[in-house]
Amino acid sequence: MNAYDEYMKGIVTPMREELVQTGFTELKTAEEVEETMGTVEGTALIVINSVCGCAAGLARPAVREALQDAQQKPDYLFTVFAGQDKEATEKMREYFPEVPPSSPSIAVWKDGALAYFIPREQIENSEMEQIKDHLSEVLDQVCQK
Repeated sequence: MNAYDEYMKGIVTPMREELVQTGFTELKTAEEVEETMGTVEGTALIVINSVCGCAAGLARPAVREALQDAQQKPDYLFTVFAGQDKEATEKMREYFPEVPPSSPSIAVWKDGALAYFIPREQIENSEMEQIKDHLSEVLDQVCQK
């Protein structure tokens, strides 16, 4: 591993851990994405993570808090890391081709299809509380049993 890769790993590791510690399964390869998405039944919350400030200050905290607040929880929590695990991110984006690539972003998956999508534009121009409330409402609607 070269010095740049080592440096980036040091920076990115806490950003990865923030979601993993919340219960997310990190998908790092295209194969992991394909295997996972091919077998998912029910609902899933998918976060396309990023190193940017709006991921750190808005998206990840909003996701964590929304999961605490939502009455209805998704069956699965998945994340891919844009700019780090490029093949995994590209493969995940193939599952919702109707939306342009965006990171960070938040997808809600239900019964084999994209049920809801929050793009970067709705993250970077919002307050964390707004994103959290929005996502909590979406989860409560989409994840009803």
